[in-house]
Amino acid sequence: MIIECKVKSIQPLASHTYQILLQPDRPISFNAGQYLMVMMGENDKRPFSIASSPCRHEGELELHIGAAEHNAYAQEVVHSMQQALEDGRQILIDAPHGNADYKENSLNPLLLIAGGTGFSYVRSILDHCIAKNKMIPIYVYWGARDESQLYARIELEALADKYKNIHFIPVVEQASSGWQGKVGNVLQAIDQDFKSLADFDIYIAGRFDMAGAAREQFTQYKEASRERMFSDAYAFI
Repeated sequence: MIIECKVKSIQPLASHTYQILLQPDRPISFNAGQYLMVMMGENDKRPFSIASSPCRHEGELELHIGAAEHNAYAQEVVHSMQQALEDGRQILIDAPHGNADYKENSLNPLLLIAGGTGFSYVRSILDHCIAKNKMIPIYVYWGARDESQLYARIELEALADKYKNIHFIPVVEQASSGWQGKVGNVLQAIDQDFKSLADFDIYIAGRFDMAGAAREQFTQYKEASRERMFSDAYAFI
């Protein structure tokens, strides 16, 4: 569905990472974990996960876009959004998309894995589970280059303190001297923490190579079910 949206706000979340709030001109029905396409041209649609929860978004759509200098694909979208905000111009999106959405009827524990701004996908599912009072065990692993990129770390630590079933494990590649968490690769951290993933539904967002490596490693060595591993990347790899 092609929808016009007003750009409500653009706020920095971390270095080269932005929160963008869109207000569609009509209500959009979507599932936790789905994505939208920003229409940059007739044949140029660029996908971004919806960070909002479908039951608590109040009509807004929230995006988290990482637009580092080397990433022209995302940079151009942020620039277009900034121009639309300044000019009061509408932007076009195509939504919703994606089959890696949260499977509501499952009672299995959740393993939510994010790399970088793939956290937006995880956030939608996590917030939806909280809103629906899901009491299943939920493990959130978020990998980033360094702790400055863990822009929702305080929020997630607060949720883990509040809800006994939520466990947040941040993993950084480059640690400062005061870092108390895990260091290295997020998939390696999961490999070390779990003997088996046989009981889990696993949701992954990040680079395609990370999603592919997770499926290979976890099905071969951690008893994960291929049918219960979900990522938009799996439609392409």
